[in-house]
Amino acid sequence: MNCIHERARIEKVYAQQLTEWAKRWKQLVEKGPQYGTVERAWCAFMSEAEKVSELHLEVKGSLMNEDFEKIKNWQKEAFHKQMMGGFKETKEAEDGFRKAQKPWAKKLKEVEAAKKAYHAACKEEKLAISRETNSKADPALNPEQLKKLQDKVERSKQDVLKTKEKYEKSLKELDNATPQYMENMEQVFEQCQQFEEKRLRFFREVLLEVQKHLDLSNVASYKNIYRELEQNIKTADAVEDLRWFRANQGPGMSMNWPQFEEWSADLNRTLSRREKKKASDGVTLTGINQTGDQVSQPNKHSSVSSYEKNQSYPTDWSDEESNNPFSSTDANGDTNPFDEDTPPAMEVRVRALYDYEGQEQDELSFKAGDELTKMENEDEQGWCKGRLDNGQVGLYPANYVEPIQ
Repeated sequence: MNCIHERARIEKVYAQQLTEWAKRWKQLVEKGPQYGTVERAWCAFMSEAEKVSELHLEVKGSLMNEDFEKIKNWQKEAFHKQMMGGFKETKEAEDGFRKAQKPWAKKLKEVEAAKKAYHAACKEEKLAISRETNSKADPALNPEQLKKLQDKVERSKQDVLKTKEKYEKSLKELDNATPQYMENMEQVFEQCQQFEEKRLRFFREVLLEVQKHLDLSNVASYKNIYRELEQNIKTADAVEDLRWFRANQGPGMSMNWPQFEEWSADLNRTLSRREKKKASDGVTLTGINQTGDQVSQPNKHSSVSSYEKNQSYPTDWSDEESNNPFSSTDANGDTNPFDEDTPPAMEVRVRALYDYEGQEQDELSFKAGDELTKMENEDEQGWCKGRLDNGQVGLYPANYVEPIQ
């Protein structure tokens, strides 16, 4: 049960990691240039992870709701808990073996005792004979003492004969009891074997169910995921995407340059100074008809989007150097009028959502829950500049943190 539960937890964690990975990279892809079919192939790559994540969550559910519960219910039916702890079936097996062993074990103890007595008698006999032999060489020993040593040798020999006879008798009785002992033990053993066979067959059945739940190769939706991913990748056409990008966001896009317009009261173009100020956010070179009515906003990835964002023009056009974005101050190439001037961001305290290990020297490393200071806003690549509490300054993924409320 613990084994199944741990595998289910692994499936859940893997599914969560796939989802987080797909979400993080899909955000970065969507922030990048819109190239059409290639971008859709990348998004299909992220979608594959999300779909596979759902399947692994289903695997986790099957492991816990079916396999885990099946083992749990079988345990309740096959193993009955006792008030004093342990299982009834275990105690019955132990009692059965103990009962079958009891008569033979008793005789075994008698054999061990007889064997010990016989060996002790032999040792005593050898010691008595050694003393008698040594006393014969001692002239100081009187006949009475020598007679005592000889009697001791004789008694020792009698003890050896008696203990040997008893030892052989008890050993014979043990041998006679052995067949019955073997028969009783085999009966109990066979009962345990039958119970064990049920357990092993059940586990084989459960493992086959687990295998079916883990084997996603037989799931139709799993095959479809990679079939769709392959189709999306194969339909990606770099030449077509570049042609589209050139026609819609490059030099081939439609341009409506400013043209001379006769004054007309119907146009109602007389603006107050305040209205002129509001209208001077930027210049739109695309999507404006000749009557002055705005048709559509330029694409956010337009080749002039950066220029429009940062260049502010008054309503009344002037050729003066101060109002000309292409003035001689930029003629030497020191500055680019199309570069975005990012205003300095206020430092903000943020908290890490995930662990991150810096891959380069200019990247920060932190653990989930750590707090740091965001020094600059997120760039086009999805990175922020920040500072750790120890003073280290570097880059980190913007979607790895959240502002501290």
